[in-house]
Amino acid sequence: MGIKSILLWRILPTITLLVAAFLGYLAQHELPLGLFFTLIIPLSKGVPPPQIFGHGKMKGTPEVPDDFTPQPRPKNELFVTLPGSGDLMPQNGVGMCCRPTAYDDELVYRSTLWYLLLGGRHIDGAQLYLNSKAVGRGIREAIRRGIKREEIFVTSKIFPTHFGYETAINAVQKELDDLGLDYIDLFLLHFPSSGPLRSPCSKEGKGPSECRKETWQALSELRNKGLIRNVGVSNFVVKHIQELEAMSNVAPVANNQISFHPFVPEETMETVEYCQKRNITVTAYTPLGGMYQRDLVYEKLAGLSSKIGKSVSQIMLRWAIQSGCVVIPGTGNPKHMSENLDVYEIELSDDDMKQINQLKYDAKGFMNMDTSKFE
Repeated sequence: MGIKSILLWRILPTITLLVAAFLGYLAQHELPLGLFFTLIIPLSKGVPPPQIFGHGKMKGTPEVPDDFTPQPRPKNELFVTLPGSGDLMPQNGVGMCCRPTAYDDELVYRSTLWYLLLGGRHIDGAQLYLNSKAVGRGIREAIRRGIKREEIFVTSKIFPTHFGYETAINAVQKELDDLGLDYIDLFLLHFPSSGPLRSPCSKEGKGPSECRKETWQALSELRNKGLIRNVGVSNFVVKHIQELEAMSNVAPVANNQISFHPFVPEETMETVEYCQKRNITVTAYTPLGGMYQRDLVYEKLAGLSSKIGKSVSQIMLRWAIQSGCVVIPGTGNPKHMSENLDVYEIELSDDDMKQINQLKYDAKGFMNMDTSKFE
């Protein structure tokens, strides 16, 4: 049998069967995309996925000593005030996504506990990350060790495949159950829509706009009941926000979480400026510009880093904070957590801010998710 025949009759059918089996495995989960990330992100770093090989086996976040007690909150801690409730949201949090250790439940538990005991108070999660139970364990252990629940700011998100009035209510209740909490401080619509992935709402023949509005109505009612304290959005552009603002007797848009860094295109800046004018707080993820611009950032800011004695990562976090944003750097490393919390001690001058803002003119390109094309 020749090589072509082997490829045609043996290898290709085997690959087809494996792909079909993989897709079938994903499809049986209530959040197939979330399950996909729990597998692909560890594999992309050469790490066996805990979802398959078991949790607690991955190296990373160290155990938290039993006698480790809550440390003081950061000096000069900053907050933004959320419209509608007046709640104070810490401008520095920890993201629970998109790194291998975020998909090992034991390391997620340790990361959450470390962060809270080191003085941080803002945890950013989502249903899509499939780690809410582990996050909740960490929060409850921190409370047991002396941190007050009312000091902890918890963010979660609903993915568009769960948009719709009834499904949103059920999704929030499941998230509360998984976290083991009585309320969630901020609940976001994760994306404007899910593209080809459908929700129960879209299966009823409703369009993305109507499904967003149904979801917003449900979250607003849950806010009135005290199960959610604030409602916001993520990856929304101006037109999507205005759609929700036009609704009557619903919660105000309290926050928009978006990718924000010096390289963002003009339309993203327009969204940030719109939010700030409308008193909608902005949370910035990937403030360094992502892996695509990391080398450029480190090269151009090496001198500033030496001058003020802080790392480039700390400088970029402080840049985002002084730009009026909340930051949620993701890490499972206690040392990095402490360094990130230290950014409250930094003060960038106007010239420093200008230098960072001008990085975009040195970029040869950047990757940016354009959600303006979402219906």
